Amino acid sequence: MQHKGTQTIETERLILRRFTVEDADAMYNGWASDPEVTKFLMWPTHSDPYVTAMVLNGWVSQYQKDDCYQWAIVPKGNDDKPIGSIAVVEPLEEPICKAHIGYCIGRKWWHMGITSEALKGVMDFLFDDVGVKSIQSRHDPRNPYSGAVMRRCGMKYDGTLRRSDWNNQGVCDAAYYSLLAEER
Repeated sequence: MQHKGTQTIETERLILRRFTVEDADAMYNGWASDPEVTKFLMWPTHSDPYVTAMVLNGWVSQYQKDDCYQWAIVPKGNDDKPIGSIAVVEPLEEPICKAHIGYCIGRKWWHMGITSEALKGVMDFLFDDVGVKSIQSRHDPRNPYSGAVMRRCGMKYDGTLRRSDWNNQGVCDAAYYSLLAEER
């Protein structure tokens, strides 16, 4: 793999860019404090803006590493305010060139194809520019919309591991999807 770090990605409707500490209010108010958004995530709903600021400080400090891939999802014409995040959420598996992607978006923006567009943009970047050979993602089967995002981006269902994961609902099943570079 040829690591590039978090580069700006432009799609038809979106700018995927690095977060800044100034994004804390938009993140907190837009999705991080919403228990409906964080229901099936592995990180807790943010209790106050300070928590969000601390998370962003951590992310921003990681941008110096060329294997950090963490984007703010920003609709064009939205005054540069992020509405969600998408990232390589587990360490890249260098020997097999695999990336695992996670994402979340504010409830106001659900069911508009925005998450699929962001995922497709990130997948293209990872395949074409970084040289990833396999992209994987997973979701709690009780959150079928997340699986629909993966399928819309061409990912194939690999199977469900029972009671193999956890999120804010407790121990859960994990439905895995992937796409190989040669399947595109």
